[in-house]
This record gives sequence, structure tokens and C-alpha cells, in this order.
Amino acid sequence: MSKTGKVFIRLAVAAAAVPVLFAVSLALPIPAWRTGRLPVPPLPVVENGPRIKAPDRVWVDTDAACGVERRADPDDCFALMLLARAPDIEIVGVSTVFGNAKLEMTDRTTRRLASKLREAGTRLPAVHRGAGAPSASSTPAQDALRRALADRPLTLVALGPLTNIAAALEGRPDLQANVVRIVAVMGRRPGHIFHPSEGNGEGMLFGHGPIFRDLNFDKDRKAATRVLSMGLPLSLIPYDVAREVSLKRFDLDQIARSGMAGAWIASRAQGWLEFWKEEIGRDGFHPFDLLAAAYVLDPYLFNCAAANAWVGKDEHLSNVWFYDPVALQVGGTKKHPADPLAETEAIYCVTANAALRDRLMDGLAGMDRQASTD
Repeated sequence: MSKTGKVFIRLAVAAAAVPVLFAVSLALPIPAWRTGRLPVPPLPVVENGPRIKAPDRVWVDTDAACGVERRADPDDCFALMLLARAPDIEIVGVSTVFGNAKLEMTDRTTRRLASKLREAGTRLPAVHRGAGAPSASSTPAQDALRRALADRPLTLVALGPLTNIAAALEGRPDLQANVVRIVAVMGRRPGHIFHPSEGNGEGMLFGHGPIFRDLNFDKDRKAATRVLSMGLPLSLIPYDVAREVSLKRFDLDQIARSGMAGAWIASRAQGWLEFWKEEIGRDGFHPFDLLAAAYVLDPYLFNCAAANAWVGKDEHLSNVWFYDPVALQVGGTKKHPADPLAETEAIYCVTANAALRDRLMDGLAGMDRQASTD
């Protein structure tokens, strides 16, 4: 055999060995593989704080796609229902954005849920169609949000990418001054890769399970960078705190008995529940966006830290070949990375009060839950 042929065979064997070695490494008892976390300095977490004023007027920007496909999470729908049912919150407007699915799907899903909530007597304003891609041109959602902010101050609940919000606020310091706070579902500590199975031994890949992205950030990084550069009051409700709560089949059954909207969402959540059972290895799912709605209603239920947030390269992951190291990261207030694309102060929530789960279920399951616990 020629020398070239031998080199080719060695390269082919090496290439075939890489996925095998990678799979074997997942089976090793390495804590960082199992949790997705690398050691970083702790944040100065404040129990039930730092304190913010619970808002009374909110705008909800959502990429709701519950039930569009098996892997489309129902969290936005739960979040919108929780806020719509809250007696002390006025939802001034709802806008749709791409993210969990294409805009056609997220817009249609949001309108169907809004219709069911209104039929049940819940107060809910018009739904405004937003951006279908990053850097989208002017949309009804952007125009409506500008009008609402020009009228009075608002808290913006961002359940998807920040595309609509960045477009509405950019170049408008007058409107930025009326943003009480942005509550966004994104952000992570340096070196953290999201492993929802966390090595419980039942998910795919030797119990390792699939890897989740910081989806809302990743779908439109430029929009997130632009919003951070505005220096607005910001609370980040990340994967970290979402893992404090799981919704299981029993919970969905209770929610389904709360009314037509609850039944509709619970039905469309079944595929997501099965995905978590079969591929992640858990009997319940973490309702990520739902916790942002809970934070808006009861911020004292969350243990959070005043932090420095920035968009930039994650040095902990710069050599991980399958992971893009650019991220929205959070560190202590004295942590200032070199050459960030954007940087600002933020509240970053890490854990939650034990009462959070009951608060969520009271809001989602309503009278049915009350009757079942008496």
C-alpha cells in the first residue's frame, strides 16, 4: 500500500473514533458533563430580592408555539394565561415574534389562546404581529409598542427573542425612559451548558440527555446586544431558576380542569411532556417562560443577585468545538470582561422560594386546585 493510502486510512480511523470517544466520555462520572456547569465565583444572591416594585402595567412579547410540534414547548402559553388571570396586572398589549417556531405559527398560536381566554371572560387586549426574523423592518407590533410606551410607563415581559423590543426602542430615548423594566428569559453563568437531564441515568446518551441552547438570546444576538447597550432596568430569568420547578402529568390534569384555555394548553403540552420523559429522562418539564410571568407577579418569591451582564465570548467554552462561545453571560458586579459587545447591570435570578410552585399552580389551575387540596 502506498504511503498516501496509509495516511488516508489513519485519518479515516481517527475520524471514526471521534464520535465514539465523545459518546464514551459522556458515560464517565465527570460532574461538569453531568451538570453542564464549570466552577465560577458565586454571585451575591439576596433572598427574596433585590427588591423591585411589582408592576401593574405590562406588555407581553411572545414566541408562543405550544403544540405546534412535539419539541415546541408550551411555556409561553402558560405564562400568558398566568398573567391574563392575575387580578392586579393590566396587560396593555401582546406582540408576537419568531423563535420557538416561525412567526406564522407563533402568531396563530397566540391569537388562538387569546381568543380562548377572552371567551372565558379574561381581559386581554389585541395581539400585534411582530418580527419574523432578526432585523425585521417595521411591523404592527413595533408601532403598537411605541404608542403604548408614549402613553405611559410599561414593564416589558420578553418571552422570546428581543427583536421587537430592540426595534421599537432603538433611537428613541423618550420611549426608553418609559421602560420600567425588561424581564427577559435568557442569560447564563460563564461555562454553563444546559443539560436538562443532569445525568439522572434515564435520558439519551448514557443519561446525559440533549443539550439546550439559550434560545431567546441565540435567535437574535444582535437584538439582545442592542437592548443591553441601552442600559435599561433589566431582570434575567434564566435556565438556572427554571430548573427549580417541574410540571408533571398530574399538574397538567389539574390545569386542564381550570377552563377551556387551560384544557387547550394542557392538551398541547402532552408532546413536550413525552419528549422530556423519553429523551431527557424526567417525568416533568421545566416551564422556562412561565417563571418570567411569575417573577412579574411575585418578585419576592425569587432569590436573585445584582450582577454585571454582558454579551461576549465565553472564555470557558472557547475550545469546545461543538459550542459557540458567544453568549449573554452574568458575573459579579466587579466582573468586567475584556472587549464585550455590550455590558450593563442586571438582576439575575438563581433560585426560588419553596412557595413558588404552589403560587404557579394556584394561578394556572384555579378553583380546581383549591378544591383538590381542601
